[in-house]
Amino acid sequence: MGLRIGTNVAAIAASRNLARSSEKVQHSLEALASGSRITQPGDDAAGFAISEQLRGQESGLLQARRNADNAIGFIQVAEGGLSEQNNIVVRLREIAVQAASDTVGDDEREFLDTEFQQMTAELDRIAQTTRFGQKKLLVGTNEEFEFFVGTSGNKDTDVIRYKLDADTRAEALGISGMSVADQDDAQSVLVELDESLTKLASTRAAFGAIQGRLEIAGNNLDVQRENVAEARSRISDTDIASETADLARNRVLQDFGVAVLAQANMSNDRALKLL
Repeated sequence: MGLRIGTNVAAIAASRNLARSSEKVQHSLEALASGSRITQPGDDAAGFAISEQLRGQESGLLQARRNADNAIGFIQVAEGGLSEQNNIVVRLREIAVQAASDTVGDDEREFLDTEFQQMTAELDRIAQTTRFGQKKLLVGTNEEFEFFVGTSGNKDTDVIRYKLDADTRAEALGISGMSVADQDDAQSVLVELDESLTKLASTRAAFGAIQGRLEIAGNNLDVQRENVAEARSRISDTDIASETADLARNRVLQDFGVAVLAQANMSNDRALKLL
């Protein structure tokens, strides 16, 4: 090959290879700093599109899990009120049993009846004030709730429906108007109090069933999200070991490129020596 000064082909080739190695070094640094193998769509167009779809799905699954947790909280608020009401009815039955015996006189029964009426009023107050946000939970609204626990938008598969028909007010439980001021009355209310306990148990069982379903749905969402996150990671996350090896190799090439370009630029000096 002749010695030319008009066009330095060697310098052009060295410059092109230096630019390429420098670009790869920059990409490696960006990938290591961001933790993402795909720093821009041009790095892997198909992989970028797939990973973004998976990222959207993962985000949706996370929010669906939050929805399930909020729904569980909804149920737990109602269950908390029911638990206290159950304790009240148990206490009412205890008072009735005590008042039914001749071991207490009429005056004592009046005292017992005072507590009985106060406890009944508190049971009713709990039913009226147990709320989740603005929703009353224990007054038999018969409102149907939809808990969205999916990401596909299909209401047949992504929605858990629950009809809130729980009514644990004193009147609904058959406790309203009861009295233990009289021995006969105290004996007669025991059967009705047992029925009230049964109604409360049935209501609590219904809440427990929907809570169990929501917990299973939430666990399933966790598994789905984990698998989607793992799939996205394989596509888009940086392989640190591989990327650092590439960085070291490209830095060596970059250093050699600089050295070669410097040598190529000296060819004009050699031509000058011929003159």
